[in-house]
Amino acid sequence: MINVLFVCLGNICRSPMAEALFRALVKKEKLSRKIAVDSAATSSWQIGFRPHKGTLEILKKYHISSKGLVGRPLKKEDFLKFDYIIGMDNSNIKNIYKITCKPNHPKIIRLLDLTKYKQDIPDPFFTGDFEQTYRLISAGCRALLKKIRSEQNI
Repeated sequence: MINVLFVCLGNICRSPMAEALFRALVKKEKLSRKIAVDSAATSSWQIGFRPHKGTLEILKKYHISSKGLVGRPLKKEDFLKFDYIIGMDNSNIKNIYKITCKPNHPKIIRLLDLTKYKQDIPDPFFTGDFEQTYRLISAGCRALLKKIRSEQNI
């Protein structure tokens, strides 16, 4: 099983959106038995909470299930469990390095570095633009699936 973890600051906007969207892509490609998906936070503010209302609304708009999405913290041991640890912005990446004690490890990737955008995904908790976040995460998730398929020969 290939394990993918999406990470953002609070695990209520970007990373659960990415988890749900990527899970839907994996299911559509009939890879659910080969790829497992989760998400986590680098902070502890929203642990145990469902995603932000804006995230839930955008997932519903695009007919993507939000079932099972609940905020949880990133843990040091996640580094051993996950094959791909995907941050939403440079701040997340720095925090992932600190928490996992694995600075600059190649399995830790900023999502949009896999795309032509090469930028942070703005946090819609602050911008209010969940549509923009969805578009960027969608592009990143498609690129990530392509990378995984290539690297894992699936």
